[in-house]
Amino acid sequence: MAGRIITRCVSRALVEFGSGANCVKSRGTNRNYWTALRRTSTALTSGRAAFLLGLPALSCLGYAAYRKVQSSAVVCALDRGEVLEQADYLYSCAETEKLYQLLVQYKDSNDAEFLWRLARASRDLSLLPNIEAGRKKQLTFEAFEYAKKALEKDDLCSAAHKWYGICLSDIGDYEGVKVKIGNSYIIRDHLERAIELNPKDATSIHILGYWCFAFAELPWYQRKVAAVIFSSPPESTYEEALAFFLKAEEVDPNFYSKNLLMLGKTYLAMKDKEKALLWLTKTKEYPAHTLEDKEVHKEAVDLLKKLG
Repeated sequence: MAGRIITRCVSRALVEFGSGANCVKSRGTNRNYWTALRRTSTALTSGRAAFLLGLPALSCLGYAAYRKVQSSAVVCALDRGEVLEQADYLYSCAETEKLYQLLVQYKDSNDAEFLWRLARASRDLSLLPNIEAGRKKQLTFEAFEYAKKALEKDDLCSAAHKWYGICLSDIGDYEGVKVKIGNSYIIRDHLERAIELNPKDATSIHILGYWCFAFAELPWYQRKVAAVIFSSPPESTYEEALAFFLKAEEVDPNFYSKNLLMLGKTYLAMKDKEKALLWLTKTKEYPAHTLEDKEVHKEAVDLLKKLG
């Protein structure tokens, strides 16, 4: 890998379909850059899991290994290695616009390493609060095209598969619920391939766990409506989601506050109060470095209060 860890509210979309309306710090990859999964999603039902999958966003933690870049301007690089080094540094510092301006110069590159980073930068730029709707849509589809091209150039690139899946989820916001649900199968395939190519990518493992959690939590009546659209809508279980969240934690312990929270919520859904308390307490004690960490902390505190 919460961006939106999942796209829009499936309950509303499915209701509209049924009524005849026109109708998700990546310290897990290689520690060259830090990714967080920012939650900017709508819930399935009030307070419930969101639909589809999680999307990485920005974090300003760490990355001391790279040289300092002036905050006032993007420094010119001399070769491929320096450009990538510079790009990863700017990403680690949440210099989204500068990162995009640096990488967009390489939009016609045949190098997957440039292209998947440009897909990520385009997507992150689209999520900034000052981006107007038309530009946001343009950037969202741009990001998908860059991710698609990265995959075409190097099918063995784990990050290209991950960002293709993430960007495919994003464009579902503009293409309707039927396309969105249909794409969910493809998204899972690419996340699984990303993990196969890089088993140490805790972010991808976490996103796949969230994918499973979202479909496990889908209420039966929404499954019924989804079955009208697809004879075999996506399905999963809490047990499957739990396995991915635990695996992500095994690969990179305490890499992400949201993974701790999801472990607590999954155990809660499985009626294992003792383990839910354990992981929710760990979430509460996690240092809140980002806005998302603070939101996660609040949710954990609220859940702990309900558990008594």
